[in-house]
Amino acid sequence: MKKIIIAIDSLKGCLTSTEANRAAADGFALSMPEAEVVSIPVSDGGEGWLEAFMGVLGGEVVDVNVKDPMMRTIMAQYLVKDDTAVIEIAKASGLTLLTAEERNPMVATSYGTGQLVADAVRRGCRHIIVGLGGSATSDCGIGMLRAIIDAFARHGSWDDVRELSHVHFTIATDVTNPLCGEKGAAHVFAPQKGATQEQVLALDARARRFAEVSSRHMGYDRQDMPGAGAAGGLGYAFLQYMNAECRSGIDLLLDSVHFDTLLQDASLVITGEGSADRQTLMGKLPFGILQRAKKHHVPTWLIAGRISDREALLDAGFERVECINPPDVPLDEAVKSETAKRHIYELFLGGIISD
Repeated sequence: MKKIIIAIDSLKGCLTSTEANRAAADGFALSMPEAEVVSIPVSDGGEGWLEAFMGVLGGEVVDVNVKDPMMRTIMAQYLVKDDTAVIEIAKASGLTLLTAEERNPMVATSYGTGQLVADAVRRGCRHIIVGLGGSATSDCGIGMLRAIIDAFARHGSWDDVRELSHVHFTIATDVTNPLCGEKGAAHVFAPQKGATQEQVLALDARARRFAEVSSRHMGYDRQDMPGAGAAGGLGYAFLQYMNAECRSGIDLLLDSVHFDTLLQDASLVITGEGSADRQTLMGKLPFGILQRAKKHHVPTWLIAGRISDREALLDAGFERVECINPPDVPLDEAVKSETAKRHIYELFLGGIISD
């Protein structure tokens, strides 16, 4: 009996990881009914992080009234299992919470993320895992810190916050950028969040000032640590103020599901994402899965809604690289959820596996 592991990333704005995995598994169920199919929802710390850990840990989903990036009240969720909380910052501070016209990292705040952290600490959580991805903010985590001060400080100062002293934070991100400079949070990521070039320079200057003040106050400086530039500098706030441990998002998740053990008797791994190209090979989720599978000599197939640089992907070690969409399908049709599900299903029902 063949064992097939399916671990497809979300197709952003189209399918969740769970939905994409299910479509592939349904195709295999009819075409290869004798196969054992293991489906693993995955995320690198961004969209789908909460869902992925729910599949791994189980636990209770907690609803909290928080402020979105524009300080409007919304309902956000995080996961609690025993004394561990899992937070996906995009639930409270995500770019998808804003319309295109509302995007403005000069004013967008991470305050809501701080409210999620504060709620988890109040519930007695002593280990908080934070997925840093999909943020609308570039505030260096200042909004998050303010929310925690508002929740716990007796005299309105970070020095008054004692409740976090026994909490271990792990931040999950595959972003290694520093906080400031040409490779920092503002220059690399703020334009995606609506910043003009003038605003990028202002945001970077603001980040430098905050890091200087924080360094003098704390006696150390973590602005250049890998991950400090993640989520508009939220990574820096966790590293500088909460002594967080920074982990690769996909490695953290794969370790949690004992992925290497699952690979030991696997015949095939299927992974994928919305758009696959050379950037896939720069630490994105499918590449992390490929690296694990190669160590166990398990072939890995990559599927995506759009494929570029196919030869580079094959040269990197993917055994097959397949686009889920037939060439004549218009983009506005291809990105519909039901269309994408059907295309993945049909790919594994009789296309890719019959060659």
